[in-house]
Amino acid sequence: MAKLYFKYGAMGSSKTAQALITKYNYEENGLRVWLIKPSADTRDGLPILRSRIGLEARVDIICPGQDVYALFCQTKKDSCNVIIVDECQFLEPEQVDQLRAIVDDFNLPIMCFGLRTDFQCHLFGGSRRLMEVADTILEIKTICDCGAKATVNARVGADGYIITEGEQLLLGGNDCYIAMCHRCWVRGIQEHRKIQLHGDGESVDL
Repeated sequence: MAKLYFKYGAMGSSKTAQALITKYNYEENGLRVWLIKPSADTRDGLPILRSRIGLEARVDIICPGQDVYALFCQTKKDSCNVIIVDECQFLEPEQVDQLRAIVDDFNLPIMCFGLRTDFQCHLFGGSRRLMEVADTILEIKTICDCGAKATVNARVGADGYIITEGEQLLLGGNDCYIAMCHRCWVRGIQEHRKIQLHGDGESVDL
């Protein structure tokens, strides 16, 4: 039986790269992949999905309020063996339910890659629903600069300090986010420590 998979990880855990590698592996075996992502993720320009290590592929965009089940039935039902979703945290809960229905009704595997929580350690709407209805939940691990497992997507301001308030959605990469363990994240906030983002050529002060 096909399954709905939720594969989550902190920033920098190569989620998009794994999604694209998974797509490549399926296609190498002659299977047809429907690659999709929510329209909220527009960092790479539509309609491209690009990883930080340079892998990229064309992707179909899912807009807010769009019925993924209906779109699948209309355009992909007879030409798709697997669905891969990147940045799935930005899906609406109803769209996750629609993916769940595709798995159940068509016995089609669906693999969703994305973040579990935001910069305040709150679940994204799409991720919450996936935690509730996915058959298999897997963590893609990465590490904090201290060596512990990173679980927090810390948002860092231009002044180098951790941000704890603001809108949930702020697209960015190494320019404003860093993956940290919860202990270092809390210490960074409590001690008002300046955080050096990766790629700036200096070590991180934790």
